[in-house]
Amino acid sequence: MSGMNASSNTALSGGNALFVDFVALLREYGVPAGPKDLLELNKGLEKGVVSCLDDLFVFTRLVFVRRVEHMDAFERAFAFYFYGVDIPAVAEGDFELFNTKQFKKWLEEQLASGKLPRKAYWEYDADELMRRFWETVREQMEAHHGGSKWVGTGGNSPFGHSGNAARGVRVHGESRNRSALKVIGERRYIAYSEGNQLRSENLRQALETMKHMKNEGPRDLLNLDETIRRTAKNGGEIDLVFERDLRDKISVMLFIDNGGYSMTPFVEITRLLFTKLHERFEDLTTFYFHNTLYERVWSDFRRTTSVPTEQILQRRNDTRLVILGDATMAPEELELPGGEIYQYGYANTPPSTYWLKRLSDRFPHACWLNPIPRDQWGSTYGHHTLNRIREFFHMEDMTLGGVKGMTEFLSEK
Repeated sequence: MSGMNASSNTALSGGNALFVDFVALLREYGVPAGPKDLLELNKGLEKGVVSCLDDLFVFTRLVFVRRVEHMDAFERAFAFYFYGVDIPAVAEGDFELFNTKQFKKWLEEQLASGKLPRKAYWEYDADELMRRFWETVREQMEAHHGGSKWVGTGGNSPFGHSGNAARGVRVHGESRNRSALKVIGERRYIAYSEGNQLRSENLRQALETMKHMKNEGPRDLLNLDETIRRTAKNGGEIDLVFERDLRDKISVMLFIDNGGYSMTPFVEITRLLFTKLHERFEDLTTFYFHNTLYERVWSDFRRTTSVPTEQILQRRNDTRLVILGDATMAPEELELPGGEIYQYGYANTPPSTYWLKRLSDRFPHACWLNPIPRDQWGSTYGHHTLNRIREFFHMEDMTLGGVKGMTEFLSEK
């Protein structure tokens, strides 16, 4: 998709909605924008709340963005739509940049223009490539003075500078020192983007939303509304109604796959999640397993002290289960009796699928958290067992959006 052309929008003076294609672009970037938001935007334009591009930036942000994790996506969409600057959804310094379409396009252009010498990809210095790319992005943003890439400068367009359209939006020329571009360039919200990697600051915020509220303790809170209702019902005789305090009584069991080599690339992110879960929940018990769950798990990371799965199944059924593993293995480890190849002497025990089903039936609030990105679940090595396990458990990936999806699923509906 390239920068939009003003002529593709119907003039505001004609009474039809502007920025329909901008709303479509926002949705493409992951911002949940809808028709009601579009109507609200156009009402604001009709009332004259926008006089320049900076005003438009602030107003559209107020209209379309309701959650902090959508802020970075909104700013990138705005930069692309109004300035033609395509910013990748990664932070500076993140080597995931090399997998983005923006970087690949930039590299092709640099090679074609001779600004970079043609040689084998691995011969380039990664840090130097990254530095050059972000310098190019900053130069692009400095070169745009209020949207000159696509906005007309005359005629009857509702956009532009020195145009004749009634109630037009000035988006060319002086625009309060281009503060919108400066804000976008700061990338203040990239850490909270739903597709972003987990970090300490955004993970804590995501886990805070996971609650299980129960009435606990003595009845020492006066319910004023119920007191009034019962007093009126008793003909004026006072009937005080007291209730217990509403407290977060969530109980969590965390299962971590710490066996074999497939989880080795995810050690750091697993350690971070482990730490933050222990900080967030007082009642949290951790167990360890290899690849999948069988008739026993372990209470220590060296897997020397086993705990029968039958014992775990005796826990309260409102306990939350968080299972952390890549779910990839040989199919026989999941499907055959005694399937785990490292458990000599357990050949006659039920297969893993038997235990997975019992656990999912017993604990409806259970989620499998997978460090493999969601878009690779259909093609990664071991995808058969990964998707087989999804038949038993709700699964999310270990992005910020995935953790938020997990907390929403595990929270009391």
